[in-house]
Amino acid sequence: MKYVFLAISVLSISSTSVAADVAAGKTKFQQMCASCHGATGKGDGVAAASLNPKPRNLSDAAYMKTRSDAVLKAIIMNGGAANGKSAMMPPWKASLSPADVDNLIAYIRSLAK
Repeated sequence: MKYVFLAISVLSISSTSVAADVAAGKTKFQQMCASCHGATGKGDGVAAASLNPKPRNLSDAAYMKTRSDAVLKAIIMNGGAANGKSAMMPPWKASLSPADVDNLIAYIRSLAK
C-alpha cells in the first residue's frame, strides 16, 4: 500500500511539472514568437504578412513529427540561417535560457496535436 501511494505521488508531481513547463512555454511563446508564428502557431502572426517566406506553421502535426526536439532547439537558439532555414527566423540564444527553450518546445509540441 505504501508503494502504491508513492507511485501515485510521483506521477502527480510529474504531471504537474509537465503542465508547468507547457504553461511557461506558452507565456514565452506569446512574448517572443506569436508576432510571427501567430497565437496558435499557424504562421499567421501580425508580422507574418510582411515576411517572405512566411513563418512555419507549428501546428502542422505531420511536419512537426519530422522534426526532433534537438532540431527545434538548434533553430530556436541559433536561428534559421544557421540551420539551412529562413534567415527571417532570428537566433534567440542571447535572450532565452536552456530551460526557456525546453519549455517553448513543450508548448510548440502541444500546438501540433
